[in-house]
Amino acid sequence: MPAFPEISKIRYEGPQSKNPLAFRHYNPEELVEGKSMKDHLRFSVAYWHTMRGTGSDPFGPGTMIRPWEKGDDSLENAIQRVHVAFEFIEKLGAPFFCFHDRDVAPEGKTLAETNKNLDAVVKVIKEEMQRTGVKLLWGTANLFSNPRYVHGAATSCNADAFAYAAAQVKKALEVTKELDGAGYVFWGGREGYQTLWNTDMKRELDHLARFMHMAVDYAKQIGFTGQFYFEPKPKEPTKHQYDFDAAACINFLRAYGLADHVKLNIETNHATLAGHAVEHELEYAGQQGFLGSVDANTGDLLLGWDTDQFPTDVYLTTKIMLIFLKYGGFTTGGVNFDAKVRRESFEPVDLFYAHIGGMDTFAKGLKIAAAIRADGELDRMVKDRYASWDSGLGAEIEAGKHDFASLERYMLAKGEAAPNASGRQELFENVVNRYIF
Repeated sequence: MPAFPEISKIRYEGPQSKNPLAFRHYNPEELVEGKSMKDHLRFSVAYWHTMRGTGSDPFGPGTMIRPWEKGDDSLENAIQRVHVAFEFIEKLGAPFFCFHDRDVAPEGKTLAETNKNLDAVVKVIKEEMQRTGVKLLWGTANLFSNPRYVHGAATSCNADAFAYAAAQVKKALEVTKELDGAGYVFWGGREGYQTLWNTDMKRELDHLARFMHMAVDYAKQIGFTGQFYFEPKPKEPTKHQYDFDAAACINFLRAYGLADHVKLNIETNHATLAGHAVEHELEYAGQQGFLGSVDANTGDLLLGWDTDQFPTDVYLTTKIMLIFLKYGGFTTGGVNFDAKVRRESFEPVDLFYAHIGGMDTFAKGLKIAAAIRADGELDRMVKDRYASWDSGLGAEIEAGKHDFASLERYMLAKGEAAPNASGRQELFENVVNRYIF
């Protein structure tokens, strides 16, 4: 029996459409820079928010009306939930999904029972993937919810917690490979500290690196060739997360010899919590060769926590797609909607409204980004701003032909630096607005 009988497959109807259950901008087969929108954006549905979100918050229990839920965490309910998930993804027209191991299958009383539950659900997921053609963008393991991870997983002071986490990731990697996942994400939900008084930071970081190398080794052992990702987040749930931002993650990966094996999965709201704009994080990751995938959401700047709202800001998506196009686009990664409907949006149809809005906003951002790139005006304006570096002294400095002493002689002879030109921020913003409006 369908979970969404009143909803047909979501179709593209064009910018003039007023149908809330249709795309206005996302046309999967439309070519942008010679590639289809579907292949550019590689949209993914996050199983945890879409299928497991309840609308609960610290002030009250869940509000979501989900007719398919039986009110328990049974294996039977988990299997039923898979059928609902794939009906939703198929009708939405998203080509991918992502999941944590504990999203899809309940924990048992022992690790063996837990693995058995996961195997039973994965069997059904595999059948649904074959039926619908929906693929797995990436898998991951939930190493933060269970109380055993109260002190962290790979960074725990409890060696047994480390061992359990290793066993859990081992199984999650096997499952991701079985489902032909394009990647695997590590998010250190509790890999951090609350106070340094009780923390050996060096030892914890060493353990985290050892854990990651074990994962790399095991992936090779089982023939998993998907891309590994690190996901930065500065706070929540610990006071200080070791994966604070892109720079911190890249430094860690380089320091511990993991740079060749791991890229970054950047989340918009996590960037905000780190005091960065998402374009800063993406640009930094891109120029350093670590740009991989994106968790698409947004936060409310008036609220100081990870709100995981669906993206509806075309400025935001334009910035994101400009950077991805600049660095060659997605390969193994994609746009995963790590976002949840609001507590007050509790009816099943709201899941469609939310994803349609996010997909349309990214499609519009992609088209605007491509138009900006095609005209080249913005690039020319940036190039002109740095014209002093393209010839003469600037070119010589970049070529390594000067040192402090030679530059001192230059300025002593010249007497004063050439006058600065206006940065023209307002003009740059106006130019961007021309493409958006």
